[in-house]
Amino acid sequence: MSWPHANSTSEILAAKLFEGSALSGHDSGHAANSFVTGHDSGHAANSFVTGHDFSRADNANKMSRALAPEGGVLETRREIGLFSPASLAPEGTGIFKAIFAITFFASLIAPPALFSQQQKPWEKIPIPKLHDFKPQQPKRIELKNGIVIFLQEDHELPFIYGSVLIPGGSRDEQPAKAGLTGIYGQAWRTSGTAKMDGDAMDDLLEAKAAHIETAADEDSTALSWDSLKGDSDQVYALAMDLLFHPSFKHEKLVLAQQQQAAGIVRRNDDEGQIADREASRLIYGPHSPYTLQPELATIGAVTIDDLKAWHDRTIGGKLIIGVSGDFDPAAMEAKLRATFEGLPPANPAPPRHDVFPVPAHTVSFIDKTDVNQSNIQIVGAGIDRRNPDVPAVEVMNGVLGDGFASRLFQEVRTRLGLAYAVGGGLGSDWDHPGEFRVEVLTKSSTTVQATKAALDVLESMTTHPVTQDELERAKDNILNSFLFRYDTREKVLQAREELEFYSYPADYLETYHKALEDVTLADVNRVALKYVQPGKMGVLVVGNESEIKPGLEALKLGPVRPIDIAIPGATP
Repeated sequence: MSWPHANSTSEILAAKLFEGSALSGHDSGHAANSFVTGHDSGHAANSFVTGHDFSRADNANKMSRALAPEGGVLETRREIGLFSPASLAPEGTGIFKAIFAITFFASLIAPPALFSQQQKPWEKIPIPKLHDFKPQQPKRIELKNGIVIFLQEDHELPFIYGSVLIPGGSRDEQPAKAGLTGIYGQAWRTSGTAKMDGDAMDDLLEAKAAHIETAADEDSTALSWDSLKGDSDQVYALAMDLLFHPSFKHEKLVLAQQQQAAGIVRRNDDEGQIADREASRLIYGPHSPYTLQPELATIGAVTIDDLKAWHDRTIGGKLIIGVSGDFDPAAMEAKLRATFEGLPPANPAPPRHDVFPVPAHTVSFIDKTDVNQSNIQIVGAGIDRRNPDVPAVEVMNGVLGDGFASRLFQEVRTRLGLAYAVGGGLGSDWDHPGEFRVEVLTKSSTTVQATKAALDVLESMTTHPVTQDELERAKDNILNSFLFRYDTREKVLQAREELEFYSYPADYLETYHKALEDVTLADVNRVALKYVQPGKMGVLVVGNESEIKPGLEALKLGPVRPIDIAIPGATP
């Protein structure tokens, strides 16, 4: 038997001893493998005994069990966390005891050079260069009326997915009828059409493992469908009937209102939901179209005529149709042209004149007496995606608060142990400023300490420049994520529809990827100085006031401003 890396007399002696019958009932080959190739955690004993343990005392216990006669017990006693030499062999084997004790202790104090000689095969795994980012772009067809169609062939499965994106969402509602689009998005589908009501449509689609869905968002509504290729014509016909001939029914309106009301009266149950909602209101303002909040009175004011009027108004906008899957492109294009080309010219979206205030540099507090933790939000204004700083900002976010290696996580959670979740950064949105948001979740008693720690990390972004290692790690994480964000043709299609909706260039994904690759250390430190300004940010805390000691006044950010989150019209 050969013993690689046995470079000293003591190691050779130990090897010879283990070649014998000392390990009665055990495979001496395992001992050899552990000794030579085990993972190094800083002590020779770790490798020598088990290959991957982290305590010499634990190793000693395991060694004693290994040396015990089969079915017997070897008596041990600890001296400074190790073996007593007297316990290393049965009585009457003094020579064995002496030799073994010498070799065992020699192995514990083996020079660091021994560990440097150990193999680290994972360091030799070649890391290939990422392929050039060239997503499979869908075919774009613009009809004479301004409607745009995207076709993305994908013959991997006999499946077809389609969607229609319609301009107009909750930010376009009248405040007196806030919540209209949410009700519309539900009642549109559940009501069905004059030919087939929603319940019958459910039964038919379920039998075919197909779907037709409607939804509403901040700036759009949508209809989508999917089915097996063999059922695609029938499902498509049903979807188009629902798109152009919805039959809004009173009972489905009432059902949607009841479900919305249930959500409203429970919106203060979860501190995370409260914090997310109220943080946005601090950033955009309580009366912003981006924070318009449905109330019991506003959803109760929505009528069938409101739903019909909304549908008639928005269906005349610039529709964006996307289809992906296993289809013949010429036949699919002909089908879509037959459906949409005869529609009137699309109405242009009206210009927006939104105003975005700067959040106040103060502490706002919401008392929630049934929790023993605090949700802390540090908030500020964000930017929009047309800002040329966006690539550098995304890399900066990776350093600041995205992932386990970020500064926020390493300082507030790992080093200080003040939070079980922490992260955030400077957000950007497609056609309006996003939000600067850092979230810290901590127990009530450490609320002030955790808030100060997070603010200190934000300050460090301007006082302690980003390092080259931080830059490379953040860029690698972001660039590698493209492999998963756009790993299917359907995902690329959805991204392309989004770019079309917000009037971004068709090659935006590729140019953005290239811009991320080109971000430099100077770029990241420049945007950190420009946008990370904790002295201009607000702090929101949702927690149990009676358990927050010291109080939030200890943050020294001025008077604490309470926020009333009572629900108008709800029974206490």
